[in-house]
Amino acid sequence: MIFRLKDMELKSKKWIKTTLGEVAICRNGAGIKQEFFRDSGVPLVRVSDFSNDSIDMQNVFFIDPIEAKKWEQYRLRHGDVVIATVGSWPPNWSSVVGKAIRVPESAEGAIQNQNSCCVLSHRDIADQRFIFYLLRSNEFILYAANSAGGSANQARLPVGKLENFNFSLPPLATQHAIAHILGSLDDKIELNRQMNETLEAMARAIFKSWFVDFDPVRAKAEGRQPAGMDAATAALFPDGFEEIEGREVPKGWGIGMIGESTKIVGGSTPSTTNPKYWEEGTNNFATPKDLASLSTSILLETEKKITDEGVNQISSRILPIGTVLLSSRAPIGYTAITTIPVSINQGFIAIICEKKLPNYYVLIWVKENMLFIIDRANGTTFLEISKSNFKPMEVIIPSNDLLNKFVQMVKSLYLQIENNEKENRTLAQIRDGLLPKLIVGEIQVG
Repeated sequence: MIFRLKDMELKSKKWIKTTLGEVAICRNGAGIKQEFFRDSGVPLVRVSDFSNDSIDMQNVFFIDPIEAKKWEQYRLRHGDVVIATVGSWPPNWSSVVGKAIRVPESAEGAIQNQNSCCVLSHRDIADQRFIFYLLRSNEFILYAANSAGGSANQARLPVGKLENFNFSLPPLATQHAIAHILGSLDDKIELNRQMNETLEAMARAIFKSWFVDFDPVRAKAEGRQPAGMDAATAALFPDGFEEIEGREVPKGWGIGMIGESTKIVGGSTPSTTNPKYWEEGTNNFATPKDLASLSTSILLETEKKITDEGVNQISSRILPIGTVLLSSRAPIGYTAITTIPVSINQGFIAIICEKKLPNYYVLIWVKENMLFIIDRANGTTFLEISKSNFKPMEVIIPSNDLLNKFVQMVKSLYLQIENNEKENRTLAQIRDGLLPKLIVGEIQVG
């Protein structure tokens, strides 16, 4: 009888006090041993695969398909909400315990591992997406941090504690309205993100066709018009190849070293114990962490700021807008082009494109040659690509007219990426401002 009364309350037209365990099933993940990991098979989603609010499928582990059949009840569906039950305490948000994400379409069918909890709402009582936003609220984040046990770097949040999270639940119609408002903002952010992926893929496809596969040159050498190209652009390509230092290169083009064709510099970190280098700093100071969180190759801002005195402690001082950054260690490979003047720490190789090669060409060249860059790295504790090993790398140098045409084409793509990224930041600020007010009923909807 008590349950029926509670059930009626949950379906009422008023906001009521309840707990997560009363409106959702909280399911622990699968404890799959490492011996069943494979190079391919069924994806296994770990907390380390969580992105800001989704799942990054690029580096997931796989498990044996036969073993996976034993864990069918832990398969993830698009739209499921998953919470990290093992991790660190705030403010390390990238791996924080209690972090909630929504399962994207790309993770459909993957298996959830034991360091997470899947929250499946009772749909006749609670809107699944409303629950997601509830679990992204400051109230839940603080609750999770205070309820977790263990060390700061290895905190654990028991499922029972999750189920006891107490909150005010609005009527189902209001939940739908709140989820729609916040979801519409997130949907637009995701659409922009997907568009940016497409735009960058287009830029890389042009680079690969022109400067790696030499498709237009091969077409002209065979007496064909380069596909999808106007006559003026086709005229910028030679109609054959020549050999330079044992390498086949389009006629009239050259081979140089990246260190001679651009200006290569590094950075450093002024003493973090000296407040005159940091307090009230206004100059952007980049670390690889700033690039790790990017969804595009555009750096719009940095987490840290540094004073003028701090800048003077760095030999490379302030780098100009349009500098190409490459993280040189732990890990190697984060890349971005700067849209702001910035100083950098010792974790970068910075490429200032003031000589033969333009920055958009260099940005994509770095991405296309990442395996070769990593192959030149060395180190005992962790791999690092030094400036001395990076500078001699060979780079194809096309004609100035062709480089200018390439920049003209891809610059517009990257400007659109930049605009989309700026819009996403504005949308995220609006969402983050609305979320706490909507979740507690401060703003009335529905």
